[in-house]
Amino acid sequence: MDLPTFRDVRAAALRLTGDVVETPMLRSERIDQMAGREVWVKAECLQNTGSFKYRGAINRILTLSADQLANGLVAYSSGNHAQGVALASLRQGICCLIVMPQDTPKVKVDGVKAYGGEVFFYDRLHEQREIIAQKIARQREAFLIAPYEDRQVIAGQGSVGMEIAKYSKKHNLDLQSVITNAGGGGLTAGIALALQEELPDCDIFTCEPENFDDHRRSFSSGIREKNHMLEGSICDALMAQTPGEMTFAINKDRVAGGLMVSDGEVLAAMRAAFFHLKLVLEPGGAASLAAVINGKAPGNGPVCVVATGGNVDSDMFQQAIEAKAQ
Repeated sequence: MDLPTFRDVRAAALRLTGDVVETPMLRSERIDQMAGREVWVKAECLQNTGSFKYRGAINRILTLSADQLANGLVAYSSGNHAQGVALASLRQGICCLIVMPQDTPKVKVDGVKAYGGEVFFYDRLHEQREIIAQKIARQREAFLIAPYEDRQVIAGQGSVGMEIAKYSKKHNLDLQSVITNAGGGGLTAGIALALQEELPDCDIFTCEPENFDDHRRSFSSGIREKNHMLEGSICDALMAQTPGEMTFAINKDRVAGGLMVSDGEVLAAMRAAFFHLKLVLEPGGAASLAAVINGKAPGNGPVCVVATGGNVDSDMFQQAIEAKAQ
């Protein structure tokens, strides 16, 4: 495998300067009280397209040749990678097609279309998105951008870790740990590569929804475990069946462990983020905050949670707002 290195992450961070949003690190005294520790929220929900995924998408496109881009791009995604590729394609004047599940939240589908992307729906229970996307890419002679099994996509996501380290050093913040939401593991891998060099004493944990805790189980067993369920969580962005081969090769020796949260805990975290930080989070973007609020993250020192996305349909957000306060 052609695994990315810290050099790739550092190069991506420099390449993306001025294009991606350097998202803020936010705190709330109320959330600190709820968690019983100092909590910093890296608000990637405020990134272009409302998700960290734009970072990896634009970095990959910027490292492709004119010949590779000549026939456009194809990607597969549950929504956030889709929007990242669509906006990055639009900004580079390239056409793209995204293979998306039929049950993708409407706000994410609408986002892709608003950026000029073409959408091809598939049934996540009976079809394999990778096979469909590969077939379409061959037919169009287009370049396929995977959501996490890609050296330059991982490197782009790692720019989040570079920003966390930069902020921590500037403000003399001694972070005990960083918690990321994990689907395929690309964000975790990029952050792990960055922090291994920049904040070597800071632990990294993944967070996943119940019944989709493949990273947590994989870290325990040492091999890539697979989820038995294909649906059943409100965290649509975190329902990958198994850690990526490339991402797990990076994460297995760099991540301290995996955490798991319930849908109810996620809804309450979405509510807390809105009322105490004025942030709109989608369920998959709030899992890491849910883990900290509910005391599931080891330690009691300063912790950074990456709020990975804010693309949520209004009915789901309303459900969160009406959730019982913690």
